[in-house]
Amino acid sequence: MVSHSEIKEQALRISIQGVTKTYGDFFALNNVSLDIEAGEFLTLLGPSGSGKTTLLMVLAGFIRPNQGQVFFGSEDIVLKPPHLRGVGMVFQNYALFPHMSVEQNVAYPLKLRRKTKDEISQGVQEALDTVKLAGLGNRKIGQLSGGQRQRVALARAIVFKPKVLLMDEPLSALDKKLREEMQIELRRLHDNLAITTVYVTHDQKEALTMSDRIAVINHGILNQLGLPQEIYSNPTNAFIADFIGESTLLPVEVRDSTPRFGESIISVNHDVGSDGSYVLVVRPEKLLLVTDESTAPNRFPCTVEESIFQGESQLLIVRLDTMKSGDKEPYRLNVRIANTSANSAVIPQVGDSICVALEKVDSFIVKQE
Repeated sequence: MVSHSEIKEQALRISIQGVTKTYGDFFALNNVSLDIEAGEFLTLLGPSGSGKTTLLMVLAGFIRPNQGQVFFGSEDIVLKPPHLRGVGMVFQNYALFPHMSVEQNVAYPLKLRRKTKDEISQGVQEALDTVKLAGLGNRKIGQLSGGQRQRVALARAIVFKPKVLLMDEPLSALDKKLREEMQIELRRLHDNLAITTVYVTHDQKEALTMSDRIAVINHGILNQLGLPQEIYSNPTNAFIADFIGESTLLPVEVRDSTPRFGESIISVNHDVGSDGSYVLVVRPEKLLLVTDESTAPNRFPCTVEESIFQGESQLLIVRLDTMKSGDKEPYRLNVRIANTSANSAVIPQVGDSICVALEKVDSFIVKQE
């Protein structure tokens, strides 16, 4: 693994300043600004149509913004054509040449740069070794599995040693098991190559697994930028709280600086803002089964409606007994319990009346949008 000093020497810092892209009256990007550190793995995360791929295409040079600047190091590259930016790109569909062999696909960027035959041969071999495809250079693309094609696309992107690597949902076509394996492989590869990497995905778990930092984008606006743990544990608004991870949002009213769910006071782990409408973010894995005598601060009497076996955990869907929503439907929570031998005897059954609690340290509210 490279040292921090080597990363700073090899990789480029990216600075995005006030970038806006419109299509008629539609804002695909709205005044987006963020800095990506040299050697960082930053993920652009958001739902479909959020603007994350548009921002990636701005970095690649395939889309020119209406306003704003993009710096690679100290150079503003907004007007620079894609082929002069020195960017490695992995597309969602890989964009491999089916009539070429693996070696020919990987060699293509080096040929465009007029490298010698020896340089091309050495570069291709190094790239294939890096992505663990040594010995498959003569195969046609049609003879490869999905995971192997993804590796070929990655090898082609890194073969000319770019200082910036852009990836647009490169794992979306893979099955779940292979996708999870490749997440770890891509992260290891990034750490070894010290390339500033910008990765686009709509998969929250993928972003949490792979990223140094995550930029959450919605409706063309940068909503939050932070470490994966910060994004998950301290979302800045209800959209992020609902979008990142598994959660239920319960309506909370803050009156006289005190949060209340119905008439129950909610203890939270942070300073409460101004009075108004908020939501309590309830993560299923944070809920605890407690007895009626429990002194836990945030307790919810409820009834088990469903119990679903999910391998490593049991998912309980419970109906709250104490409060109904405006349309008279009861509120429901998801409760996740690890399927361990110690828990096997205590997992409630459908129809059981139970009480779940959320410790103060795991309780936070965000402003209702």
